[in-house]
Amino acid sequence: MADGPSFLGEEVDLCVVGSGAGGAPIAHALSGAGAKVVVLEKGPWYQKEDFDHDEIKNARRDMWAPLVMDEPHLQTTEGGPRQPTNNGWIANNVGGGTVHMSGYFYRLHPEDFRLGRRYAGLEDASVADWPIGYEELAPYYDKVEKTIGVSGAAGAHPFEPPRSGPYPLPPVATNPLAKLVEDGARKKGWHPFQIPRAVLSRPYKGRSGCVYCDYCGSYGCESGAKSSTLAALVPEAVATGRCEIRPHSMAFEVVIDAKGRASGVRYYDSDGKAQMQKARVVCLAATSIETARLLLNSRPQSFPDGVANGSGLVGRNLSFSTLAKGFGEFERAKLPKGLQPVPPNHFLDRAIQDHYFIDGESTFDKGGTIHYILPHRNAIYTAERLAKRHEPMLWGEALTKEIKRYYAEVHQVEFEIFGEFLPGPKTFVSVDGDTKDKFGIPVATIHLQRHPAAIRNARTLASLGVQVFEAAGAESTWTDAVGGTTYVLQHGTCRFGSDPSRSVLDPDCRSHEVKNLYVTDGSFMPSSGGVPTTLTILANAFRVADKMIEHMKG
Repeated sequence: MADGPSFLGEEVDLCVVGSGAGGAPIAHALSGAGAKVVVLEKGPWYQKEDFDHDEIKNARRDMWAPLVMDEPHLQTTEGGPRQPTNNGWIANNVGGGTVHMSGYFYRLHPEDFRLGRRYAGLEDASVADWPIGYEELAPYYDKVEKTIGVSGAAGAHPFEPPRSGPYPLPPVATNPLAKLVEDGARKKGWHPFQIPRAVLSRPYKGRSGCVYCDYCGSYGCESGAKSSTLAALVPEAVATGRCEIRPHSMAFEVVIDAKGRASGVRYYDSDGKAQMQKARVVCLAATSIETARLLLNSRPQSFPDGVANGSGLVGRNLSFSTLAKGFGEFERAKLPKGLQPVPPNHFLDRAIQDHYFIDGESTFDKGGTIHYILPHRNAIYTAERLAKRHEPMLWGEALTKEIKRYYAEVHQVEFEIFGEFLPGPKTFVSVDGDTKDKFGIPVATIHLQRHPAAIRNARTLASLGVQVFEAAGAESTWTDAVGGTTYVLQHGTCRFGSDPSRSVLDPDCRSHEVKNLYVTDGSFMPSSGGVPTTLTILANAFRVADKMIEHMKG
């Protein structure tokens, strides 16, 4: 654990639950403005020396998310039985999911803020307009990029959302195989562009540039080049002397006083002892699922159905991102000379947004982003993926032969789809009390009903993504997980809006019912967008921080 102030036993100005994309900007901004802040984080506080490339430790144990036997979620899909799962966990550690993210930092498009009116008549969907527009969030997109360090090229494609200037850093270096995607897309008349990354392409603000270790997503960054909140925001907040990061602190109740205001948060400390952190203002940023769980489990007399849940909307309108994957395989011997060797750089980083809205779809035309990458380097994962591609699954000598072929004879390129996930009445979070975690706290149940229109459009995007491989000369192509769910992108369980009967939060992400309670993780979002949403959550958190400073001064 890093050094920093301790406010144990004191009332502070602000208590923040969670230290990832939604929580760290609040702590950073408020402590910088003079407020005394405590951040409760349920997991450990990793340092750079804790990070390595051990696949077992990082991808198959509980370094980031808890084991199902200790802290399950329950999930029921399409009305099926409830099953224990680790779906819905993003990360339990200081910095949250930003520590092991890949750092794909797209902006939402202006149209994403107005989908409620666009799809007002869509059956079994509950999309709503945002109470703010792109123009209000745009300065905070700029602020995030400059504050934490984002590498990219402005003006890279005709569909880019408006921006005020260049990225603070030039693009990261990429694998020569990116040319396959570029050539294939241009043959189709589309506009490939390099993905902006929350990875430093060169030294920035005292942090090292990327060393291109090839283990980015699913891993912590031992060089500090990944622009996680752990690397970019937490140290600056702690350095003010007014922000305490308190790891191993599992929040289980938002406390409401006799005046109907939040007076603090109860939590279990590292010894399993119940503690109370008193605060003038409380901000929740524990992920959409876990924030809803915390509110629904907090049931004072004034809120028998959960804190801030007089509308009955806490946990409702849950959305994720609609998924599809595709692969193209190219024989090395047939590729141009510059692409034949195995390059050392694993960043491919190309995307297409020509189909952010799909031509010819009248009822629901929202598409998304086709996002091209190289398959993850993890060795065990690679063997599993190759085995499961075939029917029946490969084993023994046949699998060994396929692995040798993969590493010696072919290049595979992958795409994944970030598609609009339509919230609806059958996709939500509940807390039922029958199943409890290792702390004795009732767990969250994820109710999932995928909308057929979103699945259809994911299938369309997958088909378009494969066409790029075919145009580039791939020997074979295939798709996987079409219409699936990306659980680490979560939104909507405390939707913001101007009407208290239709939303949990006001446009400043403050509870309609508890005026000193804020929510700044993805819970506030009425729609999911066609991009990864980490940048948007960070930007909104900085926006809300400015509002909080105004309110607290008042």
